[in-house]
Amino acid sequence: MKNRLHPFVAALALALLVAQPLAARQPVPAVPAHGVVGIQPAHLTPAFWLERLETPDAVLMDRNAIQAQNTRLWALDGSMHDLRALPGTLDAGTVRALIEDLSERPSSGRWDVEGRPVPDTVLDAMVDNLALDAIPASQRTRHGLVVHRAALRTFPTAQRMFSRAGETDIDRLQESALFPGTPVVIAHESADGDWLFVVSPRYAAWIEKRHVAEGSAEAVFGHVDASPYRVITGATEHTVFTRQEPRVSQLQLDMGVRVPVADTPPDQPVNGQHPYTAHVLRLPVREADGSLGFAPALLPRIADSSADYLPLTRANLVAQSFKFLGERYGWGHAYNARDCSGFVSEIYRSMGVQLPRNTSAQAVSPALEHVTFDADDDRATRMAAVDQLQVGDLVYIPGHVMMVIGRVDGAPYVIHDTNGGSVLDADGGLRSMALNGVSVTPLLPMMFNRTESYVDRMTSIVRPHVPTAPSR
Repeated sequence: MKNRLHPFVAALALALLVAQPLAARQPVPAVPAHGVVGIQPAHLTPAFWLERLETPDAVLMDRNAIQAQNTRLWALDGSMHDLRALPGTLDAGTVRALIEDLSERPSSGRWDVEGRPVPDTVLDAMVDNLALDAIPASQRTRHGLVVHRAALRTFPTAQRMFSRAGETDIDRLQESALFPGTPVVIAHESADGDWLFVVSPRYAAWIEKRHVAEGSAEAVFGHVDASPYRVITGATEHTVFTRQEPRVSQLQLDMGVRVPVADTPPDQPVNGQHPYTAHVLRLPVREADGSLGFAPALLPRIADSSADYLPLTRANLVAQSFKFLGERYGWGHAYNARDCSGFVSEIYRSMGVQLPRNTSAQAVSPALEHVTFDADDDRATRMAAVDQLQVGDLVYIPGHVMMVIGRVDGAPYVIHDTNGGSVLDADGGLRSMALNGVSVTPLLPMMFNRTESYVDRMTSIVRPHVPTAPSR
């Protein structure tokens, strides 16, 4: 077991010496009529887990500690991009490397949503649309704000492609999504002029140009830093409908999005509606020439939002996670939803904690406290670590992450956004539960394949709510 400096290493070592293996102490979870092992109706309510917390409202990290950890994340984690630290000009080599690192022509077959093979001519056109030869030797660093929730794509195309015929969920060209108010650096434009290659704080990829408004660095970062603001604390909320300003009508705002409050007269209508029953937000909009503007929009007071980030407590971690329960799994934030790493990111973001975008980076980030495992770590070592799991811990297996929400009869339970979920049936065969959404499950029965459990394939445990030790 490899680890960085973290407070829970000593506890894990002690558990190895004194603890009976957890698997030997656990009863076999019951399989109810719905077939999801170990789950009863009470387990699907946040109250069930909140009642089991000893100190639910204890603050795990205060605002200063969170800010210090976020600062380390941008300084130490190569998957993150500190846009304010980028130079005033970008050279061709830097831009080309960013694009080629992402936009690699598929080396194996691809199929469309109808199950038909994607012709080579389509793939060739997709590569040509990168317009790599058009990258200037040097260019001024341009800034913008995202004005609408929008997909980030591997290539400048909206066409969905899959790794096998019949697959319709895991679009191999879908990378992530950006939300209204996200700052970006605009690095390149596609040959057809419809797409921009942008660098955002957590990802660099292609986005449709119509979702980005270009403005000065001062205007962009002034919006990002503006106070007062509202933080979206529901899973998804929407501004009210308005014909007067369609660019901000029924705009989706996802958990953790921070939006400045507009300075408007309290007794004057906003987009045809009196604002006293709403919060008046100041949202970025794209003008006809592509430039950045701002417009007021109303967020109903009944919408789940807060005047600041929520306190980082175990109660809030549980409560926030359950706001997504049952949401359809969306690979790369598809379907206006999110995937496993996006799910945990948005929970922690509602409390001001930033995480890298993908599981591969989250699991090993040098700015986060973590324990890592490899093939040399035996079952006893892994079970000792499981025995020390706390609410809010993130458990990683290859390509997936789960968040611990508590224990039942000593066994850990997790909530996770999964497109699968398998257990062994009575005959020892692997049975997929096809969960395909945000789900609550016990950890121990979950199987990676017929012979290896999730515990056997754990790669890392991350505890984002523990301040990291200062670098030496």
